[in-house]
Amino acid sequence: MGHGGEPRRVKAYDGELGAAVARAQEGDEAAFAVAYRLVQPGLLGYLRGLVGDDAEDVASDAWLEISRDLGRFKGDGAGFRGWSATIARHRALDHLRRQKVRPRSAALEQDMLDLPGPHSTHDQALESLSTEYALELVRGLPRDQAEAVLLRVVVGLDGPGAARVLGKRPGAVRTAAHRGLKRLARQLGGEGVTDEGPRTLGEST
Repeated sequence: MGHGGEPRRVKAYDGELGAAVARAQEGDEAAFAVAYRLVQPGLLGYLRGLVGDDAEDVASDAWLEISRDLGRFKGDGAGFRGWSATIARHRALDHLRRQKVRPRSAALEQDMLDLPGPHSTHDQALESLSTEYALELVRGLPRDQAEAVLLRVVVGLDGPGAARVLGKRPGAVRTAAHRGLKRLARQLGGEGVTDEGPRTLGEST
């Protein structure tokens, strides 16, 4: 269970987040600000992986919708993370449709050579995911893999939570996240990528 990286740190916030959301639903604006502060970094990372530089704008749209529909939300902190990610995802997909943009490919060979290396495990690949560069690499993954990785690692959802956001079965999301992480670890210069994906990313957290 004790696996490094983002998700465990995120889970520590979920109690605080759930409490803040409950107070915000009763009209406590300060509590809404707390919920925003806890959720926004992960949400922004997820959106960067989907829409790049337009992430801030899409996030603003998403938060308008989140605050407007807050009364309809039912659930705990982890549930709110998933619910807000779902709203952000819909805003991002609308944005991409409007723009008809092709996500830029992330084959930045030169930058890859400048990365502190060698990253040999999934964990290390995850650790570096907070960097703009790693998000850029994620954008080069097939969409299903990119989203699975972003929701699991950056937003901090568990397997079933990520599956709900994507409207897929948890097994499919787990496989996509595993493939995406393997591919990232390879791109980040990992020679012996350890094959601990399924265990690390299993539904049981």
